[in-house]
Amino acid sequence: MDPGQVWAAAWPILIGAAAGLLAVWVVLALVLWRSRPDSTGIGEAIRLLPDLLRLLRRLAADPDLPRGVRVRLVLLLVYLAVPIDLIPDFVPVIGYADDVIIIGLTLRSVVRRAGPQVVARHWPGTPEGLEAVRRVTCLSTCS
Repeated sequence: MDPGQVWAAAWPILIGAAAGLLAVWVVLALVLWRSRPDSTGIGEAIRLLPDLLRLLRRLAADPDLPRGVRVRLVLLLVYLAVPIDLIPDFVPVIGYADDVIIIGLTLRSVVRRAGPQVVARHWPGTPEGLEAVRRVTCLSTCS
């Protein structure tokens, strides 16, 4: 087969794959947008991001937590460390908001599995910061 024919046959596949990836990205962005806390909560969480990162690291290193919870936390830390995001960080406001939303969803999952006392035990910041995290992640009011 001629290389020109190979490229001619490959273009529809490449365009279809790119369109599929774009569709998946849009769906994930919409899911993140729908599951976001209120806008004041996101701003509060962005200010608490250093404490949240220390919390995640401490939780991931806790041998008392179930293995599945620790795996989720390690995967989240890897996602946060990798420079490729669902929504790039240079996009104003929502660039970092997707990180905050994913952290919140993961913390909800951890609390459902391990209990809210685990987050309180490992929280490195102030009590006010912990209360803000509970509000933003819906830890104290959601079931």
